[in-house]
Amino acid sequence: MTIEVITKDCSALTDAELSEMADLSAASIDWGVGVLSKQVDEWVLVSQAFERGQLRGFVFSTLERIGGTPALILGVACVGRTRSRTTTLRGLMHDQFHKARMAFPDEDVVVASRMLDVGALDAFKDLESIRPWPDQRPNGEERAWGRRLAKRFGAVDFDDRSMLTRTNSELLTFDHESLKPQQLTELFTECDARTGRHLIVFGWAMAEFLDQYQQPAG
Repeated sequence: MTIEVITKDCSALTDAELSEMADLSAASIDWGVGVLSKQVDEWVLVSQAFERGQLRGFVFSTLERIGGTPALILGVACVGRTRSRTTTLRGLMHDQFHKARMAFPDEDVVVASRMLDVGALDAFKDLESIRPWPDQRPNGEERAWGRRLAKRFGAVDFDDRSMLTRTNSELLTFDHESLKPQQLTELFTECDARTGRHLIVFGWAMAEFLDQYQQPAG
């Protein structure tokens, strides 16, 4: 199977594309067109993954510097519940890492997103120093990064030790149901879609790791 990933400015999204994205999410977290339309103003880029012309996944993102440090911030994301979901996720993340490599050559990049379920961790499996992580208490610097990212995401009631937070509005996370989930479910025991409780997860894409993504996906 071949996955084609296209990235463009969020402002270029059409109503038809937003409707298609809403339909894709309907099988899982079910963001409506209204929710996704708001993301156009919140994020800079949107990547869409297609298989034979059919939308299989998408992710909103922004490349920026936080306190001078390069950052790849992943917003609302959804990988469809299809047999090609693993390949779809791989294509989407290849595109994110490629954009980070082009924007921040020879620099380490912090990568962050919001997660509700262990399946979303597949997107970060190649990163280093992922937090939170079982049996590893975050040090002072990592807790400070958690607070910076929580502020960036507009989180409330953030715990910089567990990285647990909640939202007062829509639950805007990285939605992916893994075919082979990592055995790290203990990280998500306190997450609850009904109350909006979820994790802010981050890790590091080192410069030498990003060097393998000099070419775009495909």
